[in-house]
Amino acid sequence: MIPRHLLIRNKKKSIIAKGIRGSSSRPRLAVFRSNKYISAQLIDDFSGKTLLSVHQKELKSQNLKNLKPQEIASLVGQLLAKKAKKAKINKVVFDRRGYHYHGRIKILADKARDNGLKI
Repeated sequence: MIPRHLLIRNKKKSIIAKGIRGSSSRPRLAVFRSNKYISAQLIDDFSGKTLLSVHQKELKSQNLKNLKPQEIASLVGQLLAKKAKKAKINKVVFDRRGYHYHGRIKILADKARDNGLKI
């Protein structure tokens, strides 16, 4: 049996996904958050391809054990914006995938916005 909180989250995710579509000129910024990790990817829904992705494991140069999850989310947002600039992507559609726009999700979006992405 599937836990109730997962059923509710999947229903929210499908309702949100109906109105959000990414294209090659304005890809969808999909954020995934677990208790341990956070990642984001830019997706072109029309061709069904991931244009680029960022995971906190890519931040190996910094010592992540001493950082709070909010600080890690801000680093992921900064790295995502830098990679998007190199790929010449300026505008994105934000897909929070059923998560509340709060905490790590909001910090990641704000840092990506501060570093040049238009959400």
